[in-house]
Amino acid sequence: MAEDTQRNFRSVYYEKVGFRGVEEKKSLEILLKDDRLDIEKLCTFSQRFPLPSMYRALVWKVLLGILPPHHESHAQVMAYRKDQYSDVLHALKVVRFISDTTPQVEVYLRMYQLECGKLPRSPSFPLEPEDEVFLAIAKAMEEMVEDSVDCYWITRCFVNQLNNKYREFLPQLPKAFEQYLNLEDSRLLSHLKTCSAVSRLPYDLWFKRCFAGCLPESSLQRVWDKVVSGSCKILVFVAVEILITFKIKVLALNSAEKITKFLENVPQDSSDALVSKAFDLWHKHCGTPVHSA
Repeated sequence: MAEDTQRNFRSVYYEKVGFRGVEEKKSLEILLKDDRLDIEKLCTFSQRFPLPSMYRALVWKVLLGILPPHHESHAQVMAYRKDQYSDVLHALKVVRFISDTTPQVEVYLRMYQLECGKLPRSPSFPLEPEDEVFLAIAKAMEEMVEDSVDCYWITRCFVNQLNNKYREFLPQLPKAFEQYLNLEDSRLLSHLKTCSAVSRLPYDLWFKRCFAGCLPESSLQRVWDKVVSGSCKILVFVAVEILITFKIKVLALNSAEKITKFLENVPQDSSDALVSKAFDLWHKHCGTPVHSA
């Protein structure tokens, strides 16, 4: 108890003097030193704090099941992952589905399709909506993760999480968005309804693509920390905060088409502050996860 009190005191002190996150980084390092990583604690930490960039890929790989909790198995498992990546890549080249000039994100898509048994007969076939989602997420992930093997596996498992773990929840997010926007700013929601814009908002961009292509990667990865660690509901509060942040602009637009077009291309210079405010909204309505190192 005394140790926890001291740790909390240091956290408050560091935050007051401008070193917010120093103590949180130490807490994460303690968690990552365990012989067997505690998945629940890592999830709780990721829900409550932003992950330091130097540890993000590792934590994501563990939480997404790419790496096992046991440290001693990491090198061997990643060697298997790398071999599988090379084998699938080679197979696609043999059947001439990709070449050395194929964009990397498209390579990831074709690998994913082949492994899922969904590779079309020809690369010239039009892409399905789910393929467009994969490409958007892969393109954003490419900016966050340098290693191509890591990038593919994280993208693959992130998309699988959306399609499996969150499959029943994602269709409910537009309704939740409307509910929380009404609580935060009923006038803004009324304006959207008056313009018949509620049903035409960019829900696919927000919820299916998880804001890939909407927010810059520096802000997006903080949101994806929460998605990877167990909360797709954070996406709702990011959407609500976008409306609140750009309220004056949205209220000045008088058609669903103009509102949707603006929301698909919101200014990105205030995205970090926007995401922080979205987290505050999330904690306000859903509470704050408790973490103890």
